[in-house]
Amino acid sequence: MASAPVRGAAESPPRSRADGNRRWQRLPPPEATLPSDAAAHLVDPIPLTAPAGRGRIPLGRTARFHLEATDDPVFGRRLVLPDGPAAGWIVLSYSGAPLATAYRPILRILRGPDAATQDFVLPGAAQGLAHWLGLIPADAREIRLCAGSDFLLERVGLRREAGVLAQCLLRRPWRFVGALYERARGSERRYRDTLRGACAVTPMTRFPSWAAARTRSVRIPPVHLKIRCLVLARPTDAAALASTLDALRNQTHRADDVCVAWDGGPPAAADPRARHERWDEGASPAGLIADADALCLLRAGDVPEPEALALLGHAVSGADLAYGDAVGPDGAPRLKPGWSPDLALATGYVGRPLLVSRAFLDAAGAATLGPQAEATLALEVAAVAAGAAVIHVPRILARTVDDFLARDARAQALDGRLKASGSRVRAAIHAGAVRLDWPLPQPAPAVSVVIPSRDRLDLIARVCRGVLHETAYAPVELIIVDNGSTDPGVLAHYETLRRDPRVRIRIDPQPFNFAAMVNAGVAVATGAVVVLLNNDVAVLEPGWLEAMVRHACRPEVGAVGAKLLYGDGTLQHAGVVVGLGGRAGHILRRRPGDTPGHLGRLHVAHEVSAVTAACLAVAREKYLAVGGFDAEAFPVDFNDVDFCLRLGAAGWKTVWTPAAALAHLESVSRGPSTGAKRARFEQEAARFSERWRDVIRHDPYYHPALSLTTFGEDLE
Repeated sequence: MASAPVRGAAESPPRSRADGNRRWQRLPPPEATLPSDAAAHLVDPIPLTAPAGRGRIPLGRTARFHLEATDDPVFGRRLVLPDGPAAGWIVLSYSGAPLATAYRPILRILRGPDAATQDFVLPGAAQGLAHWLGLIPADAREIRLCAGSDFLLERVGLRREAGVLAQCLLRRPWRFVGALYERARGSERRYRDTLRGACAVTPMTRFPSWAAARTRSVRIPPVHLKIRCLVLARPTDAAALASTLDALRNQTHRADDVCVAWDGGPPAAADPRARHERWDEGASPAGLIADADALCLLRAGDVPEPEALALLGHAVSGADLAYGDAVGPDGAPRLKPGWSPDLALATGYVGRPLLVSRAFLDAAGAATLGPQAEATLALEVAAVAAGAAVIHVPRILARTVDDFLARDARAQALDGRLKASGSRVRAAIHAGAVRLDWPLPQPAPAVSVVIPSRDRLDLIARVCRGVLHETAYAPVELIIVDNGSTDPGVLAHYETLRRDPRVRIRIDPQPFNFAAMVNAGVAVATGAVVVLLNNDVAVLEPGWLEAMVRHACRPEVGAVGAKLLYGDGTLQHAGVVVGLGGRAGHILRRRPGDTPGHLGRLHVAHEVSAVTAACLAVAREKYLAVGGFDAEAFPVDFNDVDFCLRLGAAGWKTVWTPAAALAHLESVSRGPSTGAKRARFEQEAARFSERWRDVIRHDPYYHPALSLTTFGEDLE
């Protein structure tokens, strides 16, 4: 018996044409067919294409469709097309409510009996609308969706393969050649991914055209919150102030009070649309809010979007702070991650617009905000110190001007505030970025370095030399877990190593199980900190271990990862994004080693969802507290990501630091995954997807508008 169509997931809207010479036109769907929550935010009809130019999005021929309910508690909707799942290229266009959690939808393709089920993680509708280009295989039996109640599929388009290939040829000719090669050799996965990376992904530099095709105006329900806007201004900001006050008058939720705080006092002819005061360096945080429920901090020249106060007001209800994305003075987007205290202190990425609750300001204590230029910094430091509840609204909410504090001034001001609070953490400029130096306990804790290995004398000799003789950290023991080496050279080298009292070698000739080998090594470790290290890693500088131990000893930190480079100096590991490639992957692989990353985050230590076990530090008690690696579910792959996520579920965050840099020849000792290895990988990947689907749909440290198709910070 067929399931009834889900209410609101209607067929494609009716089409009409006045005569045979005019093209079919898509009419906006009648609002009566939309779910009540979706109708509240749907305003604009979906465009057939993006604006002309390289940002144009071919959406294909409109197909009629509807959604049916399924009995699957996760993939609860079935996409039904008149003629069944159409093999070939398909474009889904969908919207999401602006106040919903930024979960990405997942599309599942059920295939024939001899093919595995395929899952695809779709981009989030951060600006109100999203498009996804995918390839439906010829043996597809059914298409299902995992999405929230706010998800509204508005259009399904069908594209010809020739059109997709032509688009690839025009945009990225070298990928066109690669796609044809993969097609000829019968690699459906590589063929699909090559074309998707060329046709569905937009570089960050083309953000304006990307945003123009996806930004929806929204209607936000009223928020019963009295908001005071405090606009920071200097004597030269009179002209810039006018644009800020214009934008505040156009808010869908009007501020109850607008006050301009002038550094040095207001001008004689002050704009009558706001109250004007002199900035008081001795004011406490609570002194800024007057009788309002929340305080919005802006700078003269900032232009908030009309819905900014409404969205931030809803977000801050029940939280301490709320912030949104912005377009900077250079025209580039600031697509911010979820709340990341380490990144906030080092970079000030939270920026503006920023809404702060009265409860938080009242609890902030009597510490003064100090100079006007340090106002935002003072609130960020207070939020980190208080363990505040901070909410990110993943949508462009303002166009902002430069911050008051330049990098060097920020480092000095931050260091001063940390000292004044009694913190032992120091802030200073290092390699052109603000680095937080966390204290190393005294005496320095003993570290156990665990290296799983088998044969390959060149690898094991190099990594042991690096740990024992090229690392400037004294209290260290080296534990080698050998998986049954037979190379006479390796066995002879072990005899030499055993003369060093710091070395212990455990022979474990079992069927290869990386997770079990790691657990076996940690079981005999005596150090307070454990470092997992692959045998194909090389030490590049002596301070790497101390840099990792400083973070691993922090009470709130679980796993710590390092910056790993390929032999040619390009990035191999700068943190793991859960969802990248459909499950989890290393961000910005093969980019230059000095790549700054979006918001400059690769220059500083910051929170990530997971790091690789190729070089991972963790306090031994925390390792044991979560049961170590899951050797049954993930014997070879995903065990490190699963481990970090279990640490996170237990309350310990994962940190990646560029202060520990090593070289890594990834999996050189095991070779590529093909045949049986590939089948085993897919089995472990399926287990990982089932266990961590919510994180796959929303890695809090990776913006929902950013692509999971490529390894770069591109748009999709």
